[in-house]
Formats: sequence, C-alpha cells, structure tokens
Amino acid sequence: MASLFDLTKPHLAYYSVPAALFLAFLPSTYKMIAAGKHADTATPRRVLANIEKDPSINKQTVLRLQRADAASANAFETIGLYAGGIAAAGAAGVPATTLNYLGVGYVASRLVYNVVYVFLQDNRKFAPVRSLVWNVGLGVIVTLWIKAGNAAAAK
Repeated sequence: MASLFDLTKPHLAYYSVPAALFLAFLPSTYKMIAAGKHADTATPRRVLANIEKDPSINKQTVLRLQRADAASANAFETIGLYAGGIAAAGAAGVPATTLNYLGVGYVASRLVYNVVYVFLQDNRKFAPVRSLVWNVGLGVIVTLWIKAGNAAAAK
C-alpha cells in the first residue's frame, strides 16, 4: 500500500487530474443534495433560483449553496489549465517527484478551497483565507507551466 503513494513514481501526477475533477463536482453535488425538494436534475441550473425564492430557507443556507455553486464553477474554470500543465510538464520531462508533489499540492489546495469557501465562509473573516488557498492552486498551475517551459528549453 505504501508504494501506491510513492511520489518518486513517474506519471503518478496524471491521477491528480481526475482527483481534481472529482473535487470540482463535490460542491455542486452538495448543493443538489442540500437543495432537497428544490433539486431538479432535469433543470439543475435553476436549483439556486428555486432556493432563493423559497422564504422557508434561511439566508445562511442560501448563501452556502450559492458558494457551493461558485466553488464548482471556479474549479472548472481552472482545471483545464491545470490538466494541460500536468501534461506539458510530463511531456517536457519535468522530474516525476516534482510533478507528483505539484499534483498533490493542487489537489490539496482544491480540497481546502472547497471547505473554506462553502462551509467556513459562513464567517466572512475567512474570505482572505479562501483567496490565499486559491492563489496556492494558481501558483501550482503557473509553476507547472514554467517548469515545462524550462525543461523543454533544456532539451
């Protein structure tokens, strides 16, 4: 079992892309489950509008579900750059250990981002933490592309 998480193995980072995709779906899945009777898989993009119109749902819950929707949207806005960065860095010959650590870093940043944004940000004081965590993920993406460019230039 320990060998499964050996970060020196080549190409392990490729598995971080589906892991990040899974994390992108989690907040939206939470939103649909928490929406209860308002969840309509036939028109999922209208769920928030239905929730917002229901006066029996408290404001904190509405805000949390809006943030869950935004967290999923945010993940899908960046996952293409991340997946491309992993592929480019792998193809350019970035060392496996470096690539794997960056993959773990990105996935961890997305997990923490979801928790901070959706749940902890009921307290607005956590907004800077959310921004910090988002920037960590962005830093991983930029690092992947720079390392890919440097490795390709060194060939």
